[in-house]
Amino acid sequence: MAMEIKKILFTTDFSEGTSHALSYALDIANKYGAKLHIFHVVYNSFIYPGLHIPHGSFDIVKKEMEEAANKALRKICASAGESCKDIESSVAHGVPYEEILKYAKEHNFDMIIIGTHGRKGLDRALLGSTAERVVRNSHCPVFVVRMPM
Repeated sequence: MAMEIKKILFTTDFSEGTSHALSYALDIANKYGAKLHIFHVVYNSFIYPGLHIPHGSFDIVKKEMEEAANKALRKICASAGESCKDIESSVAHGVPYEEILKYAKEHNFDMIIIGTHGRKGLDRALLGSTAERVVRNSHCPVFVVRMPM
């Protein structure tokens, strides 16, 4: 049975790891003639239980973060140029792995492409692994691109 890939979700946190993974996403999308959707999740990690941020201030920060993310996504799409003719992008708010999984399922993507930092030890324990959680819980294949050593 041949694998059919028509819709690819590429996730980015704008780090070096996901920048490296973008070339793989573009190449795979081109090879399969698939639509590439670039997705970023604004992780509101500055919100801690018990920390009071006035509602208006939170809304302003959230809006600024979303605007910055959309600007960065437009830049990525523009840099892809002719290498991928069918690109869309969007931004969500929440816990990255949860939003990635929810968005991928809701929009019925055939594949998720995600970069990884390759963190180890305490960094990984404290920061967790979005890529690992996506791989474990995804409804579709996940292509993980690791930073070169």
